[in-house]
This record gives sequence, structure tokens and C-alpha cells, in this order.
Amino acid sequence: MNRNRYRFRSLWALPAPPAAVYAVLEHAEDYPRWWPQVRAATRLPGGTGTITIRSVLPYSLTCTVREIRRDPAAGVLEAALSGDIDGWVRWTVTPGGPGTLARYDQEVHVRKPLLRRLALPARPLFRLNHRLMMWAGRRGLLRRLRAV
Repeated sequence: MNRNRYRFRSLWALPAPPAAVYAVLEHAEDYPRWWPQVRAATRLPGGTGTITIRSVLPYSLTCTVREIRRDPAAGVLEAALSGDIDGWVRWTVTPGGPGTLARYDQEVHVRKPLLRRLALPARPLFRLNHRLMMWAGRRGLLRRLRAV
């Protein structure tokens, strides 16, 4: 097991049409407006940008984001991450029940030196930190969808 490698998956059932959910998720530069742990996000020319996140634990992660796939017909948004964490992230938006199922997948290697040193003893806390971030993100997305 590589102690600095993480895989995450979250499934969000949302009471909104898939197109509405996709329309919000494809604008990562707006995430700070509805996702409290996304502290900053900028879109740069050429399908790139930057993002800074911070959840409950007292550290921030900053990454460059490079768009890999944007496919509204398939409901897929995928990006490569580099910086404090390297890897990829993908949203898959599909019809689900009376609304939408938004699936979030992420696979990353931690590069930030402090987090690498704490990888073994703090791994359960890092995973909990991520779960709390995703919980808050779903709540924020629900509010955003109601407002749109």
C-alpha cells in the first residue's frame, strides 16, 4: 500500500434534472460560491485553472487543474490535478430515480511535504476530512440547484 495514495468515491442523489446538475458542476470557477471548502477557483485559458481547498483540518491544498474530458452527452467532467496533490478527478452525472445521481471519483497522490510525513498516523483523519468536505459540497450543491 502506498500511504500517500488515496481513492475516493462519493455518490450524491440530487432532486434535479441531470442537465441542471451538470451545468453547475461544469463551472468549477463558481464552486467557492456554493462549496465552502473550495476557497478559491480560477479558470485560465486553454482548459486549465487553479483550485485551493481546505476542509476541517488546518491545511490547504492548491492544485493546477487541466481539463481532460468535458462530455455533456455522457454527463462526464474529468480533470487532471497537479500540485499539492497529483492525479485525477471525475464527475459522472446520470439520471437516477426522480432526479440525478452525481458520482465523484478521485485518485490522487499527496505531494505536500507535511501531509506526506503525517500519512501513516493521520490517514484516518485525512479520509474523514474528505468525507466532511464532500458532505458539505452536496449540501451546497442542493442549495445552489434550488436557487437556479
